[in-house]
Amino acid sequence: MTSFSLGDTDFLRDGRPHQVISGAIHYFRVHPDQWQDRIRKARLMGLNTIETYVAWNAHEPRRGEWDASGWNDLGRFLDLIHAEGLDAIVRPGPYICAEWHNGGLPVWLTGGTGGLRSSAPEYLVEVSAYLRRVYDIVAPRQIDRGGPVVLVQIENEYGAYGSDAAYLETLVTVTREAGITVPLTTVDQPVDRMLTNGSLPGLHKTGSFGSRSTERLATLRRHQPTGPLMCSEFWDGWFDWWGGVHHTTDVATAAADLDALLAAGASVNIYMFHGGTNFALTNGANDKGRYLPLVTSYDYDAPLDEAGNPTEKFFAFRDVIARHAPVPDELPASATPAPALEVPLVAGGAWTTTAGSAEPTADPETFDALGHQSALMRYDVDLPHRNGGVLLVDELRDLGWVSVDGRAVGTISRTRHDRAIRIPGGRTLSILVEDQGRVNYDHRLGEEKGLIGAVTLDGAPLSGWRCTPLDVAAIAAGIGTDAVADAEATTSGDGPTAWTAEFELDARADLFLDTASWSKGYAFVNGFFLGRYWRNGPQRTLYVPAPATVAGTNRLVVLELEQLIERRAAFVPSPSLGATEE
Repeated sequence: MTSFSLGDTDFLRDGRPHQVISGAIHYFRVHPDQWQDRIRKARLMGLNTIETYVAWNAHEPRRGEWDASGWNDLGRFLDLIHAEGLDAIVRPGPYICAEWHNGGLPVWLTGGTGGLRSSAPEYLVEVSAYLRRVYDIVAPRQIDRGGPVVLVQIENEYGAYGSDAAYLETLVTVTREAGITVPLTTVDQPVDRMLTNGSLPGLHKTGSFGSRSTERLATLRRHQPTGPLMCSEFWDGWFDWWGGVHHTTDVATAAADLDALLAAGASVNIYMFHGGTNFALTNGANDKGRYLPLVTSYDYDAPLDEAGNPTEKFFAFRDVIARHAPVPDELPASATPAPALEVPLVAGGAWTTTAGSAEPTADPETFDALGHQSALMRYDVDLPHRNGGVLLVDELRDLGWVSVDGRAVGTISRTRHDRAIRIPGGRTLSILVEDQGRVNYDHRLGEEKGLIGAVTLDGAPLSGWRCTPLDVAAIAAGIGTDAVADAEATTSGDGPTAWTAEFELDARADLFLDTASWSKGYAFVNGFFLGRYWRNGPQRTLYVPAPATVAGTNRLVVLELEQLIERRAAFVPSPSLGATEE
């Protein structure tokens, strides 16, 4: 069997110096039928290794319901990497950040367990059980057992969050006891405090950065005096948030920084090689004083774009790698335009008016208290008088549409720091609240969603709330099969309305669904949950992976929360991810 170890200055593969040239692909962001294609293209760019996080909340969205099949088949993903002749790096967290909802931690964990990312006993019990399940998959696939896995990471940029050495020591113990024998690493930004707090003497420190490679490596070397230097997150792009711009990085500058890394003899993991997509409701959010939910696309301006096509950056990086390592002669096929077509949308009725079944509660219940993991909750309460007034919410997470007796009043928004609105008189107040994405970074991990705290009208608390969870995927699946009420909404299209369309394809194909003439909502093709759209931009198209389509008749369902500008669905030849900064 092949051996992989740490030398005085290099990684050693069967005792010989080896430079890791890796790229990140998150299996949970890519349709499983497309894994092999993305991995093969990594080899064609010159990579010798693929890195992936493991998303705990994808594998165990509800306590005790572990799933390692289909989209979560980490073992198959690693086997495909091995079949392509590449090595693998596994980063199981348990916290991964990754701009992924809740930083990869399950909602049931963060909502009910204290001491996140620490040595708190109740947290360690859950984390240890999770890691053992992951290592049941990873351990047999290590390089010294004939598999592809050469490195396993402990935690993730922990120095930016805490300094609990006992926590890291427990993770190491669990990892080793589970049979992981390959070298263990940590990663932190090249800042003295983070590199000191985020690792242990027995772990190999690596850095995360995207520029000034020589300077960053010097900082890393001060903290890791011996062994191979490695940038295990070389940021070659960036992520986008709703209301922002589409982020790109200069190709020549990124290539030059990569060249500096490789010329210095450092190993590298390009983050991302292929970003993929935050399908369904998996986008994260940042909040550093202003809450910013992330868009559905995770294109990341990576060498492979969201649809898996090589970009200018792919070829620039390939040229750089060729100066330092062998690169295959074969090139991936260039992108071809996706099928373009347009079909009318047919109204399917109101979809947020489901009657609630729960008993009224004094205060609004959170999503978490009700175990609700979809995007929406409707809160209804009887108004004590009919004179209207100023409605004030202690805290809203994250966006709320306010109506009285079915008439829209306006919105309140966490991002806008907007918690108050004047409402007219009436009998019943309704607030439809959207969880726009769980914060994936820093100390807001695990915060509850919904209406938080008291809700008052002219200073008087409102009581007797009826809280109705709305599962958008289940609702979409029922459109056209269940009776949908409210004929007026069906014909006018005002307020939350479902829309459907059928379209024909000669063969399965990647598609780009144009959402520019819609407002805000969720889209599905043949039951596959594409994700969120929003006129707030920058993203204007949703990626439809070819395996979600069929030759023949395909069905589109759109759950619109506000109104359509045009009642049509268009598929366009190429993606539109928004304006960039000059």
